[in-house]
Amino acid sequence: MGVPCLPSSFLAALLFLTCFVYLYPGVAVAKHGGSSVTRHYKFNLFPVILIGLPSSYGRGTIRWHVLPYAPLKIQMRNVTRLCETKSILTVNGKYPGPRIVAREGDRVVVKVTNHVSNNVTIHWHGIRQLRSGWADGPAYITQCPIQTGQSYVYNFTITGQMGTLWYHAHVSWIRVTLYGPIIILPKRKDSYPFVKPYKEVPIIFGEWWKADPEAVVSQAIQTGAGPNNSDTFTINGLPGPSKNCSSNETYRLRVKPGKTYLLRLINAALNDELFFRVANHTFTIVDVDANYVKPFRTDTIFIGPGQTTNVLFETKTLSSNQKFLMAARPYSTAAPGTFDNTTVIGVLEYNIGTSSKNSSDIKALRPPPLPAINATAYVANWTNSLRSLANSRFPANVPRTIQRRFFFAVGLGTSPCPANQTCQGPNGTKFKAGVNNVSFTMPTIAMLQAHFFGRSNGVYTTDLPTTPLIPYNYTGTTPNNTMVANGTKVVVLPFNTTVEVVLQGTSTLGGENHPLHLHGYDFFVVGQGTGNFNSTTDPPKFNLVDPVQRNTVGVPSGGWVAIRFQADNPGVWFMHCHIEIHLTWGLRMAWVVMDGKLANQKLPPPPADLPKC
Repeated sequence: MGVPCLPSSFLAALLFLTCFVYLYPGVAVAKHGGSSVTRHYKFNLFPVILIGLPSSYGRGTIRWHVLPYAPLKIQMRNVTRLCETKSILTVNGKYPGPRIVAREGDRVVVKVTNHVSNNVTIHWHGIRQLRSGWADGPAYITQCPIQTGQSYVYNFTITGQMGTLWYHAHVSWIRVTLYGPIIILPKRKDSYPFVKPYKEVPIIFGEWWKADPEAVVSQAIQTGAGPNNSDTFTINGLPGPSKNCSSNETYRLRVKPGKTYLLRLINAALNDELFFRVANHTFTIVDVDANYVKPFRTDTIFIGPGQTTNVLFETKTLSSNQKFLMAARPYSTAAPGTFDNTTVIGVLEYNIGTSSKNSSDIKALRPPPLPAINATAYVANWTNSLRSLANSRFPANVPRTIQRRFFFAVGLGTSPCPANQTCQGPNGTKFKAGVNNVSFTMPTIAMLQAHFFGRSNGVYTTDLPTTPLIPYNYTGTTPNNTMVANGTKVVVLPFNTTVEVVLQGTSTLGGENHPLHLHGYDFFVVGQGTGNFNSTTDPPKFNLVDPVQRNTVGVPSGGWVAIRFQADNPGVWFMHCHIEIHLTWGLRMAWVVMDGKLANQKLPPPPADLPKC
């Protein structure tokens, strides 16, 4: 469905300008500071009713999606997803949200105004936030939420990062529709370390519930059971032809033959890792989590929640318009029925520039085969293929001498059912999750403020165990006692400490892959393996030459992964599983990184408009 025809080019230009100023009233470029600029945006958060218009991402180009409607009338739209009308939270009336585009070295200023009844924060997922922890966004970690009618200005500089990241809400489950891409281009005089693409296309995977996801998670917390599954996955907000009434809600990537496209893939799903493939085509991986990698070719992408992947996509040399299906479905080792096992379909459409009346039904097309849902070996081989460029232009500065080592067992557990209540978790308990058997309790005021002003008493404690207090066979049978402790416990690191963390997956109540995300840092993935980590035989096998650098890594089901980083960014930094229900159950912790001695090693005071709890 396109923009309606306009009576003249002058009117079209006028309407374009009017809508652009309304939809993005804060877009401006401040005076240049050398090769970098300051980019200003305003996000206005509204409840809207979805319409069946494809997002601009579906056009295969990177551009703002501007519609010729008068100001203040884009808040509500009367169309549906999966045959039902639904009111959702959006950024600037867009689902997915509008893209933010910047160059490496730019300062980004985003004013977020909350016009909805929910409390809101925005997390800039993967942005290092060097000395700008006040702009990181997780609720009650670095800030109190933005309340109804209030605003907050996020102000940060993009330092040493190029590629694709993303932003999303970081309160409860409202990020289900509050998300969008962050495109970080090289500096103006720099280039990609690969062939210049013909076009660049963001592709964002998501999940869709007919029910209110806030009601879904509230019910899960109340009963102690797992949450109801989503109804479908989405590609750029579109669920595909899973039902007859949703056949027009299918993402279509229109391409020209014989061209190289850069696809910027983002997994914004709440609870699922995904496989992705396009029939009869291959990808060349060039970047993950805004870090370049040694290119390698594959026909299937594996991408966990929170992760991003840039791929070069070469189209075929064809002499006629053709269509191919693309498909995404989950990877999971959880019990059947506990996750959304649907497959979302999109369409790759070739356009050779000639008129075509071919409207063949895509039901006649065969979707591409994908790995088995529980293909753990495939996932391990895929992730092991990722290597940093590790050259003079993009070195891999892996910490060699380690000052602090940690062993974190991460997985599920239980808590007792409250008196006079019936719980539906394992054996009448409630599901929980944790790190070293500690389920993280969210505070009611922001931890970063408590840290900065020296008022942490009663907010958090600094006694998170560095290893499990009672070692056991982590990948063996479930122990008899699955109860977890509760607390707001952190680890304190002196500035510039070199850190190694072994993240050990457990099989307690069922082994699962856990995509762990660290705020404020990229880390090197120096090793991974199956079974229990062996501190004697496994470290000699670590890759300290060209390990991949990421901000989100999967802790393998029935295995472990080892990461290294240098604590050079003062502040309070959240680390958590990016499977939303595991985060809700408490699989999270925080690092408190102290100031250094020099002025440029200290966290500045909070901004004046920092929200209050």
